[in-house]
Amino acid sequence: MPEQTPDPNGADGAETPTAEGEQPKAGDPSSVASTASPEDELPDWARKELTKVRGEAASYRTRLREAETKLSGAKTPEEFEAALSEVKAENTKLERSLLVTKVASKFELPELLADALKGETAADLEAHAKALQGLLAPPAPSSLGGGLDPSDGDDGELDPRKLARLTRR
Repeated sequence: MPEQTPDPNGADGAETPTAEGEQPKAGDPSSVASTASPEDELPDWARKELTKVRGEAASYRTRLREAETKLSGAKTPEEFEAALSEVKAENTKLERSLLVTKVASKFELPELLADALKGETAADLEAHAKALQGLLAPPAPSSLGGGLDPSDGDDGELDPRKLARLTRR
């Protein structure tokens, strides 16, 4: 069978079969799958989380650049101290935000509840997160048995009186 040549505009949509030993071309759709990044293989939730983390890292980098420009622009010791205290306050705020995010993900809290966590230390935040988690998830039942227990002392005989008593329970 002769080899089909693809339409340069891709209008016919037919794939071109390649002969044995022939390497796929760069524009070939079958070669796209082999050059896919490892991120394409991740599930949707992981891709969303990766995008979120990358966005946070980008915001941290811009804040660092802003702090550097503030500190380099200070000409007097008073300006330098004011800029330094501002940077330290921002750093403390970011550290708490990071701690809250870690605790919330550890206890699988939604983002709305993560913002509501109270406490300054990790132990305080974890205690509050544990209390919130208890409100979200119903407690597991103590027993999953739903009927008669096969170990009721059944000796294998069918006794109608025993069967009637068991059904009344």
